[in-house]
Amino acid sequence: MKGFILAGGEGTRLYPITLETPKPLVTVHNVPVLSYLVDLYLNNDIDDIRINIQQKHSQNFEKWKKEYFPNQNIKFIIEPELSGTFTPLMKTELQWFSETIVVSNGDELKELNLREMIDWHKEQGGLATIGLIKVENAEAYGSVQLEKNKIVKFGEKSETPLSSYVSSGLYIMNPGIKEYFPKNAKFSMLEKDLFPILAQEGKLFGYKWQGKWQDVGTLERWEQAIKTWKNK
Repeated sequence: MKGFILAGGEGTRLYPITLETPKPLVTVHNVPVLSYLVDLYLNNDIDDIRINIQQKHSQNFEKWKKEYFPNQNIKFIIEPELSGTFTPLMKTELQWFSETIVVSNGDELKELNLREMIDWHKEQGGLATIGLIKVENAEAYGSVQLEKNKIVKFGEKSETPLSSYVSSGLYIMNPGIKEYFPKNAKFSMLEKDLFPILAQEGKLFGYKWQGKWQDVGTLERWEQAIKTWKNK
């Protein structure tokens, strides 16, 4: 199966570390966060992987791949400038995104059975499924309003979240989402340009999972990950 990892962000909330180290390559127990994500994919039979990266970070990521996954089918989509979280998916080879794929943010640690989530997604019949995790500080993340398993409203970070269930930065997507890409957009976001529309049309589902999850997007959360995440 195919998997995509979004690794092209600036990581401004982790300055000054990310001035030299791309956020997905910061380490938890001396192992890059990106390595945990790739292992999650490989352990769930997702072995055809694409990762979008910024051109200025290409040497960092090439060095990472050579050290950790020299023989795996991992290819980089190199971007001269930031293009969001939706646009990179449109930059894969023409036939690559012609089947259901798994998509993950590159700055979160996740522990779950992805095979079960994929099977669940296919049973729902929607175009996309968001992996949902229940948190106490939902205002810091994209939250959802649910009707049974269907997401009827998706909202980005807000002081008044829609619920305590938030996006874990993990998605299952059918190639039909390509029809929703804003024409000729150089910068486009899943969170603003796709999910709200799919929710309105009844084509977006939410998969609640109980496994471990930790984002490392700020210095505080990165420190928490080092303290609480088990050694690789």
